[in-house]
Amino acid sequence: MYSYDYPRPSVTVDIVLFTDAFPRREVLLIRRKNPPFKGLWALPGGFLEINETLEESALRELHEETNISDVQLQQIAAFGHPDRDPRGRVITVAYVGIIKSEQQKVAAGSDAAEVAWFPVLDLPQLAFDHSDIIEKALEGLK
Repeated sequence: MYSYDYPRPSVTVDIVLFTDAFPRREVLLIRRKNPPFKGLWALPGGFLEINETLEESALRELHEETNISDVQLQQIAAFGHPDRDPRGRVITVAYVGIIKSEQQKVAAGSDAAEVAWFPVLDLPQLAFDHSDIIEKALEGLK
């Protein structure tokens, strides 16, 4: 085992899943079941497991929290502001995907109390820096 001189941050993935409906595009959000930000809406996502790739983690978290699978995701950006997560130093890698809203039945699971589609122009208050992540994803669609 090596000794490290530098602290090691945690890594998460967050998934921005849009419907293909234009101009009334929607984004899939989960209501957080656990702290921090319990009860607030957030993007599906979670912590990277030590034996999986970033994309595997994104697909796993999306399925665990929303029951959606078999969707193509593309990495869009990393977000690493030191204060973005009250649990400690957490860097997230964001992914984006587009599906037909009726393509798959959504169901809350894992640490999601609820899951729902929201119009991108009328979002609720979001946990963490998820409004910034959605904004970055929308820029990529233009």
